[in-house]
Amino acid sequence: MIVTGTFGASPYRIRDLQLFRDIDDPAVAQALADSRLVRLPRGEALEDGLRARLYILLAGSLAVEGALGEGNVERILPGESVGEQSVLDDAANLDAIVALEDSELLVIEPDRVWQLIDGHNGVARNLLRLLSFRIRATNARLRRRQKLGEFYRQLSFNDGLTGLYNRAWLNDALPKLVTRARQDGGPLSLVMIDLDHFKRFNDTHGHIAGDAALCAAAGVIRAGLRPTDFAVRYGGEEMMAILPATPQAQALTVAERLCVRMREAAVFDDMRLPLPHVTGSFGVATLLPGQDERGLIEAADAALYRAKEAGRDRIGT
Repeated sequence: MIVTGTFGASPYRIRDLQLFRDIDDPAVAQALADSRLVRLPRGEALEDGLRARLYILLAGSLAVEGALGEGNVERILPGESVGEQSVLDDAANLDAIVALEDSELLVIEPDRVWQLIDGHNGVARNLLRLLSFRIRATNARLRRRQKLGEFYRQLSFNDGLTGLYNRAWLNDALPKLVTRARQDGGPLSLVMIDLDHFKRFNDTHGHIAGDAALCAAAGVIRAGLRPTDFAVRYGGEEMMAILPATPQAQALTVAERLCVRMREAAVFDDMRLPLPHVTGSFGVATLLPGQDERGLIEAADAALYRAKEAGRDRIGT
């Protein structure tokens, strides 16, 4: 950063600067006359950016990245300013300020800024307008970031292959569903599902066909549940249906329907013969008094094991 002169001896006009827009007062020009002009070569950072000063860009352009370093870079064009907040707070300016091209800046010391604010209502009004714009822009970025974060959060809760909820979602949601069932005094049932002899299916038809079978099974489960139910890929070829407000007898009916539809589902849309298909074994459990989410899963898993032991392609309780 190189000092090139003072504002009073420069060709720049006050009315071209946003902070002094619509202000035609010789006293303002006089107050700024001895303020320094500095040149910032392209790619150079503002070395004294940690000091509470107001910088107005006269020529060139600047990139300003917030102190949090979250990748939000604001471009500053001639007539715009940086550092207002640090002057008002009397705090260090932690923004990273870098010249995108050879730039010239007007440097206004904090006591001079306050002198202008106290003595000229137009300066105070313009400063409020600038700060209001900055706040609105920041809030808009925060809202976009929140929506984007929620989007990625939802992506992280879904299995990439089947589209069902994944284990991470289950770990987050099932304890809440158990708590809600306790509070409401209503039932909560869980159906554990395991595709039968899936390794053999993969070995016979290939892993691409195996992925198609998993997607077909997920479609059967998703289509066979109510909007208030949840379908989860528990891991590998294991899936799960969570049925809030559903007693044991009704959960058994749901499992039986899914078992039949699974058996009838076509893995492929073509007419290859023999037609590849899959079946599933089902374990049903309903939340018991004093049981937590882990106990509920273990009960459903034990019921699933009994279905396998009894010959698969059936329901265990």
